Amino acid sequence: MTDLDQLAAEYALGLLEGEDLLMARSRIAREPAFADAVAQWDARLAPMLDDIGTIKPGPQLWARIQAEIDAKPDGGAEVIEMAALRQKLRNWQVAGTASAMAAVAALAMFVLTPNQPGTPTNLPTAAPLVASIPIADTPLRLGVTYLPDRSEMLVSASGLSADGVHDHELWLVPAEGDLLSLGVVAPGEERRVELSPDIARNIANGSQLLLTREPLGGKPDGIDAGPVVASGSFSTT
Repeated sequence: MTDLDQLAAEYALGLLEGEDLLMARSRIAREPAFADAVAQWDARLAPMLDDIGTIKPGPQLWARIQAEIDAKPDGGAEVIEMAALRQKLRNWQVAGTASAMAAVAALAMFVLTPNQPGTPTNLPTAAPLVASIPIADTPLRLGVTYLPDRSEMLVSASGLSADGVHDHELWLVPAEGDLLSLGVVAPGEERRVELSPDIARNIANGSQLLLTREPLGGKPDGIDAGPVVASGSFSTT
C-alpha cells in the first residue's frame, strides 16, 4: 500500500486530526489522484458499514492491537509513530460502533506499518479558513489553510516544481492598504508559517490571495510586485 493510499484510507475512516486532517482536506481540493483514492476507500468501506450492526469490539481485540503497538521498538522517530498509533487506538475505542468495526477491519491492511503520520494535535476551536488556488490552466493547486487560534498558515505546494529562474510570492489583499506578503512559496513542500499580528488581523472569510512571479528570493525592496499568476480567496468550507 502506498503512502497516498494509506492516508486516503485513514481520512475515509475519520482517523485524522489537527494538521493531518487539514492537510488531507487541502490535498483533496488540489490533487485529483488523492481525491480519487479517498472516494475509492469510501466506496470500499460503505458496504462494510451496511452489513455490520452496532456491535462493540471485544476488549480482547483492543488488547491485541495494543500488544502489537507495544512490541514496536522504542527510540527516535519510532516513539512518535507509536504515540500516533495509540491516539488512533483511543479514537476507535471511543467510537465503539459500526464505524469502529470498519476501522478494525481496515487495521489489518495498513495501521501496524512503520510509516505513520506524526503525533496528532488538537483541532482548533475557531474554524480554519481554506483557500485552494488554481495554477494557470493546469490541474495543480496551491493549498493554503489559516488557523486563527494559532495565527499560523499552512501552505501546501507539493504539486509545484521550481523553474530555477523565478520564485512565486503569496500576498494577502487587505480591506485597506497595500498588499501584505505571506512569503515565498516553496515548490514541492508543505510549510507552516507563523503570521505577525499585523497580518493575522487582516485575514477573514473572503479575504483575497494573490500569487505573483518574482525574481529568485522574492520581490526586491523598492519595486512593485511582479505579475499576478494566480488568485483565490479564503473560505470556511
